[in-house]
Amino acid sequence: NDVSENGHGNGNGPSPPRAKRPRAALISAAQIRDEFAHHDPAVARVNNGSFGCCPASVLEAQARWQRLFLAQPDAFYFDGLQPGLRRSRAAVAALVNAGDVSEISLVDNATTAAAIVLQHAAWSFAEGHFARGDAVLMLHYAYGAVKKSIQAYVARAGATVVEVPLPFPVTSPDAIITEFHAALAVAKAGGRKVRLAVIDHITSMPSVLIPVKELVAICRQEGVDKVFVDAAHSVGQVPVDVRDIGADFYTSNLHKWFFCPPAVAFLHTRKGGPITSQLHHPVVSHEYGNGLPMESGWIGTRDYSAQIVVPEAIHFVNRFEGGIEGIRSRNHEKVIEMGRMLAEAWGTFLGSPPVMCGSMAMVGMPCCLCIESDDDALRVRTMLRKDFKVEVPIYYNSRQVKVQEMAKDNNSDPVTGYVRISHQVYNVKEEYERLRDAVNKLVAEGFTSAKLRPAEKVLL
Repeated sequence: NDVSENGHGNGNGPSPPRAKRPRAALISAAQIRDEFAHHDPAVARVNNGSFGCCPASVLEAQARWQRLFLAQPDAFYFDGLQPGLRRSRAAVAALVNAGDVSEISLVDNATTAAAIVLQHAAWSFAEGHFARGDAVLMLHYAYGAVKKSIQAYVARAGATVVEVPLPFPVTSPDAIITEFHAALAVAKAGGRKVRLAVIDHITSMPSVLIPVKELVAICRQEGVDKVFVDAAHSVGQVPVDVRDIGADFYTSNLHKWFFCPPAVAFLHTRKGGPITSQLHHPVVSHEYGNGLPMESGWIGTRDYSAQIVVPEAIHFVNRFEGGIEGIRSRNHEKVIEMGRMLAEAWGTFLGSPPVMCGSMAMVGMPCCLCIESDDDALRVRTMLRKDFKVEVPIYYNSRQVKVQEMAKDNNSDPVTGYVRISHQVYNVKEEYERLRDAVNKLVAEGFTSAKLRPAEKVLL
């Protein structure tokens, strides 16, 4: 029979058995080590931001769901999948203060959520609801995949894309607000309509906590049609109240900073707006037209277990003193402490004040490393991984974003390279000391990134 005829997604069947969870005592340091014993012990992993982490107890819960599907796929599909997804959606709705569970759709990642929003914007241009040349506003430091999605969807459909040229290093939220006002004026020049603003909550590289609530308010005051907040890193790093922030669309990953297995994210859409019924998952399947939560809840045969174990991740964070709030606070304090330790050792500085950091911080690297391009930054990162067993992203700060004096180290030399360090519950001080000592060794040996560049080919 056809899927829709069998009532898939109605949730009428019994829920699959789940392991009973007694109220646990506060987690100990030894238990934290056990939860993350699957991490490679040889690597100083100070890069939680890229891929996140998942504790063993949540992985075990995920494995139970995977085995349940493999044991009896039809029963899982008809009786278990949608109730499991709804439990996760309800947990997310409570976590971010959504008005209703119907406002929450589960997707693979924030990039997928961006595709959903940008796809609708592209259709609006194609169908004549938006005029060719209407503007879409985004931050210069928008995530690379989202910037490419903006080009692929809305620029191709006829939008004028305007970037907000953010300064870095940044000294205060006011500096970002000033640049946003200026870029919005450019976007509105000549009476042009601004159809969509794409605003990061925490930028990826460089990592900066953006005053998102204030920027959303500016968009409302200035008549921007819709606001999409790309908050890939936010849940688990900073408090999130989607009603207080007030954007039309808000997405965050749950596998980066909320201990879910990869990959799961949510897209929040404000209830009641006419646009809600017009949003569709890019992968069209049997649930097309039944609303975005249902469309996202079945995009064909695949592993949905990561999306079902959100309640187990919440159970894990509640084993910590203060729950997720306590984890956020301790991670923030530690990443600033470790960032300052590195900056002092290297004679540099943090790329943004602590108030503009969550659980990640940018730290200037010694100028003598001569990082002069994105390729240099990647090669040095690779060397740190392979030769020193330290995993940390490196950012090259070009002078192309804005005419501003390049930040300088204690020797008054310009700083062009920055590490982005993360702190999560499994990290220990010794890992940051390994990073410090690795860079200090390179400096002592007179290393420059030019030594890693490929030799230029000589044309005969």
